[in-house]
Amino acid sequence: MEQAAGQAAIGEAALGTVAASAARDVPLALQHAGRLAAIDWMRGLVMVLMAIDHASLFFNGGRVADDSAGMWRAGSALPLDQFLTRWITHLCAPTFLFLAGTSIALSSARRRARGQSEAGTDRDLLIRGALIAGLDLTYMSWLAGNHLFQVLYAIGVSMIAMVGVRRLPDRAIAALALGWFAFGEPITAAVWHPPQSSALPAALTLAQRVDEHTWVFYPFVPWLCIMALGFVFGRSVLLDAGRAAQTPRTLLLLGASCLLVFLLVRGANGWGNMFLLREDGSLAQWLHVSKYPPSLAYVALELGLLALCLAGFFALGTRLGAHPRHPLLVFGQSALFFYLLHFTLLGIASEALGIARAGLGRAYLGALCVCAVLYPVCLAFRRYKQAHPDSWVRFI
Repeated sequence: MEQAAGQAAIGEAALGTVAASAARDVPLALQHAGRLAAIDWMRGLVMVLMAIDHASLFFNGGRVADDSAGMWRAGSALPLDQFLTRWITHLCAPTFLFLAGTSIALSSARRRARGQSEAGTDRDLLIRGALIAGLDLTYMSWLAGNHLFQVLYAIGVSMIAMVGVRRLPDRAIAALALGWFAFGEPITAAVWHPPQSSALPAALTLAQRVDEHTWVFYPFVPWLCIMALGFVFGRSVLLDAGRAAQTPRTLLLLGASCLLVFLLVRGANGWGNMFLLREDGSLAQWLHVSKYPPSLAYVALELGLLALCLAGFFALGTRLGAHPRHPLLVFGQSALFFYLLHFTLLGIASEALGIARAGLGRAYLGALCVCAVLYPVCLAFRRYKQAHPDSWVRFI
């Protein structure tokens, strides 16, 4: 979810003075600084949103989560409070994948600037990807009681694939990723006929499978495309000395363009919706897009919102770095650690307190409590990780 630890932040002021390395064409500021604060703040924001969604899973009996043509039944109700609670969390998975790609671009540049080999970067990507994917197949599957292929699987396998993808030119990567979302729906349709589940190989790569023993909600091909777009953003915008200072403006333009695509695709109500069509003109139906697997409408909407949020964080610049202990920054810099602990704690609390499926209010309260409990734990973990940047914790 996040790349190797570094110092808390540099903001737009640093980006504005970035110069290209004479030897390696790497911005000098990024050779010595750690993460960009805006990236970690954005990641921290979606960690909190994710906590709301998972607290709703454990505490909210009215939860709405039929975000796929394979699960949705036409004419079903979409209560606005329940639907919007779920909808705000749609931002999480695309942000995880996109920013993971961005972090790969930045960390790879810093490694080259320090004289580290490409083979070393490949090795760390392979180890980290296998570890993250393995957590879904072992720990998270054990918690769920079946074989689970969710966001950690998609992130891990996509990281492994980035060993090869990152060697392609930026334009080729962007063309392949965007081309998939523009033209990949017929390929998915050839192997998936909702509401039936697809065969397991197709589900792991393209579609969806839900049965008694196996849940595949995150096929890696479309999510790899989102990670690849984040990689291109990091390499062609943040690492470009001439473009870095214009990052907020670039993000605003990208965000507006993505939202325009969403409006056109959702308005046409056909191709690009991954079989989950709009049933009327209500707000809920406009926003009820396919996440499993991600449709063009879903990707355009969520990447548009991500770009606008990131533009705001980048515009704040150095002011973000003035709050090194802010919860969003702390959670953003310990995201995988937070992910694993928060899910476990919510499950334990639900069972111990006997308030499973209590209601929406309890879900928000549960999310607040788990964030409060994990804040000092994540703060301590971040401190340890920053003190031991080359230890095994860099993979977490």
